[in-house]
Amino acid sequence: MNTDTQKLKSILDSSENIVFFGGAGVSTESGIPDFRSVDGLYNKKHKYPPETILSHSFFIEHTEEFYRFYREKMLYPDAKPNKAHIALAELEKRGKIKAVITQNVDGLHSEAGSTNVLELHGSALRNLCMTCGECYPIEKILQTEGIPLCTCGGVIKPDVVLYEEGLDYSVMSRAANAIYNADVLIVGGTSLNVYPAAGLINHYGGNKLILINKSETPYDHYADLIIRESIGLTLGEAVGIEA
Repeated sequence: MNTDTQKLKSILDSSENIVFFGGAGVSTESGIPDFRSVDGLYNKKHKYPPETILSHSFFIEHTEEFYRFYREKMLYPDAKPNKAHIALAELEKRGKIKAVITQNVDGLHSEAGSTNVLELHGSALRNLCMTCGECYPIEKILQTEGIPLCTCGGVIKPDVVLYEEGLDYSVMSRAANAIYNADVLIVGGTSLNVYPAAGLINHYGGNKLILINKSETPYDHYADLIIRESIGLTLGEAVGIEA
C-alpha cells in the first residue's frame, strides 16, 4: 500500500459521514468504456455524433436508429461490480458511507450492495412506456429488435437522462444535501466536466476532498488528497477488499 492509499485508509477509518461522487471511470474496470478518454465512445467514428444520437430530439425523430446505437454501445448486461463498487458497499455496511452519487446508468453500485445510490442520469435497468408508464427490465430492450413497444402499444424509453433533458430535481436535491453535510467527499472516476452534475461538488464545504482519477480535473487545486491510481485498486486496498 503506497503512502497516498495509506492516507486514504486513515481518513476512512476515522470518518463516519462519507459521500462518494463517481463517474464513468468507476465502471471502466468492469469492462464498460468511458466517454471522453482517447479510446472513449465520443472519440470513435459513428454514423452520427454520439451526443446527437443520445439526445431527446434524436430519440423522438429517429427512434429505431437510437436503439440500434443504444443496444450496441450503451448496454453491458454481463458487466459485474469491480473492487470500487464492492469497497463502497462495504463502507456503507460499516456505517461510514452515507450516499453514493453516480453519473453512471449501469446499476453496478446497487448490484454490489450499496442501498443509498443517487443516480443522477437514471438507470439503463429501468425502461418506461411513454404512454402508460409501465416499467420494463433491461431484458425487454435486449430481447427485442427495432423499437421496443409496451403491451399497450406505446414506445418504451430507457429511464436515462438524454441530452436536452433535465436532471431529476429530487435526486439532485438529495445529492446536494448529502454533499453539503458530508465530513469527507470522495470524487472518483470523473473528469468533473459534465454539468450540472459536476457543479454538485461546490456544495461541499469541508476540508477532506479526495480525488481519485487518472487525469487532472478542474477541482484538483481544491483537493486535500489526489490519487492518480486505479480507483478499484485504491479503494480495494484502503477498505481491505481481498483480490
